[in-house]
Amino acid sequence: MRILYHHRTRGRHVEGVHIRGIVGALRELDHHVDVMSFPGADPERETDTAASSGRGRIAGLVTRLPGIVFEAFELLYNAVTLLRMGRAWRHAAPELIYERYSLFLFATVWLARQRGIPLVLEINDSALVDRVRPLTMKALARRIEGWCLRNATGLVFISSYFRDIAGQAYGDIAPSVVSPNAVDLPRFDPARFDRDRLRAERGLTGRTVCGHIGAFAHWHGMDSFVEAIANRLDGVPDLALVFVGDGKTLPAVRELIAARGLSDRVLLPGRVPHEEVASWIACMDYAVLPNSNHYGSPMKLFEFMGMGVAVVAPDYAPVAEVIVDGHTGWLFPRGDATACVERVLELAQRADERKRVGHAARAYIASERQWRNNAEQLLTLVPTGASA
Repeated sequence: MRILYHHRTRGRHVEGVHIRGIVGALRELDHHVDVMSFPGADPERETDTAASSGRGRIAGLVTRLPGIVFEAFELLYNAVTLLRMGRAWRHAAPELIYERYSLFLFATVWLARQRGIPLVLEINDSALVDRVRPLTMKALARRIEGWCLRNATGLVFISSYFRDIAGQAYGDIAPSVVSPNAVDLPRFDPARFDRDRLRAERGLTGRTVCGHIGAFAHWHGMDSFVEAIANRLDGVPDLALVFVGDGKTLPAVRELIAARGLSDRVLLPGRVPHEEVASWIACMDYAVLPNSNHYGSPMKLFEFMGMGVAVVAPDYAPVAEVIVDGHTGWLFPRGDATACVERVLELAQRADERKRVGHAARAYIASERQWRNNAEQLLTLVPTGASA
């Protein structure tokens, strides 16, 4: 089947990982997949040409515009989408459109209905939730979103929470599946790495290592977690913390670590390329996710578990859909920083428990949460005749 994957993201970081995962899995299932990206944002290319890099910088400037202006540009992008789709379809019309849903983008749904082409929307964002960038035209965004979710052929939600609130708000939405994130298991395979060598190179030999990979943003709770555990590390002398990533709260965390004299216990390497993430996870005995949100499906959760590294995580519904407490990870009451710290410190002394749960986490990922599982699931939403 000829599939067009359309997205309006910059195709970087987690977004790019997800796009490449789905596209690659569909191709492994013998489908022809073309990707239509935001100009200058190609998630399949490892390096940018000068031209695409320039367009990417322009896209970055657009994202910093004031709310009402930025949202006006989002609306105008519907015209761009119609023009690009029209040009592309003159050469070869797709049999299925798979779109990563973006706010204010309705042109693809409208065009698919006009042409009688099945369209499946993947819902990672919504006008119904609190977002990093607040909405100015919230009422209009919700009206457009409701129309899109009712008129698509099918919907892929990354969590049950998303599906539940969409159904309550918009009524009779299209048939749907819940498909959390996934992982490229061959790439995230602990057997690929010389763990002892990596730990020696990074000063972690003989340590029990608890890690985290992701953005240092307030809603992820890394600053609060480090502050809460800093005074407790003396009681667990073998425990080292490795927190990979950067963001707004990283400078404050660095200052706290330096002030407490913990630089030899807490390693902060900053952001690393995604191709190096697995090598850092290979150094860890277990991991921690101090906070999340009601609707998200954290990519890092799946990458940890794929490497056989189980996670201490808050009991938000999307996380609890993946982690069974004491079997594929450990849950603590969301918002309870003390409970999170206590569980991390307790597990530092329980090597057998970490290994047992880590093995179960990888087995779960292998059986249910590879990108191929997601691709097979989304294809169940396509009418039989279209997938022939």
